Amino acid sequence: MVCPCDWPEPVVRVQSLSESGKPVIPERYIKPPTDRPSFNSSPPDINIPIIDLAGLTNDDITVREATLREISEACREWGFFQVVNHGLSGELVDGVREIWREFFHESMEVKQKYANSPKTYEGYGSRLGLQKGAILDWSDYYFLHYLPSNLKDHNKWPATPSSLRETVEEYSKEIVRLGSVLLEVFSINLGLQKDYLQKAFGGEDVGACLRVNFYPKCPQPDLTLGLSSHSDPGGITFLLPDENVSGLQVRRGEQWITVKPARHAIIANIGDQIQVLSNAIYKSVEHRVIVNPDKERVSLAYFFNPKSDLLIHPAPELVTPETPPLYPSMTFDEYRLFIRTRGPQGKSQVESLKSPR
Repeated sequence: MVCPCDWPEPVVRVQSLSESGKPVIPERYIKPPTDRPSFNSSPPDINIPIIDLAGLTNDDITVREATLREISEACREWGFFQVVNHGLSGELVDGVREIWREFFHESMEVKQKYANSPKTYEGYGSRLGLQKGAILDWSDYYFLHYLPSNLKDHNKWPATPSSLRETVEEYSKEIVRLGSVLLEVFSINLGLQKDYLQKAFGGEDVGACLRVNFYPKCPQPDLTLGLSSHSDPGGITFLLPDENVSGLQVRRGEQWITVKPARHAIIANIGDQIQVLSNAIYKSVEHRVIVNPDKERVSLAYFFNPKSDLLIHPAPELVTPETPPLYPSMTFDEYRLFIRTRGPQGKSQVESLKSPR
């Protein structure tokens, strides 16, 4: 399966559509009625768990164990949780979000220098998936690689604002550190050796890439989505949300829960590769993004992934006669290509790989 070198149709920048001031959105962005957001579907008092990571290094063993249990329950029950006291300064998380907001407000001429192709997705983009005539999402984005280092190319990162590259480097280093902390926690909670998942991801040779999402104001937010329902294909996703504008919704049963971000929190969620490695003890969860008629929204999704050419399969310790392996071995590269040609499709991607029971 080879990824095409160009998009199937001319790319339209959603920001340009938004700034045109037209009161209706093009038909290409109108979702089928069953996929449209329902703005009263989310109970206002429900939120994903908020976990204080300071508990992991507390001198009191009961506090450490309670924090491990909180994370375990969040992984099993939600697949999503917010972390605070994660080691990143408030100045850094606010700064990296705002510097990307500045980039999206550069001239179109500046942004177009970084226009991407479906071959690597790296750069400035406005669509996911390659199906001609597909219904599109109301968002633009910027995608870049951080690890492995041979894929990182600062020339493909925006040169303006001038401090963007330096800020993204600092933020990226902290996210990779946080990824290793959670892999160890997940390993312990699954009853594995504490370095099992880090080794399964490739040790120090992991993958890490960033997608910065820009959701422009939308005149008809009830008809479209900023990002269609999907589960994340990688290992762990770390989302830095826009604290001023809610948008992320997480599926819980038949309801969509609108996430209410805590101050300076980072949202972590289980990706498909952790679902496979844990033999579905931890499951990736469908999520989507709604848009706003009055406010733009910026978020940073950092994907912390296994090394792309390592075979990923359920951990042998989690496979028993009662719990046989649910998934075949597949490299992350193979899985990612499988996803990219199809675009966001709920949970159908990972579920379609399941072995018949």
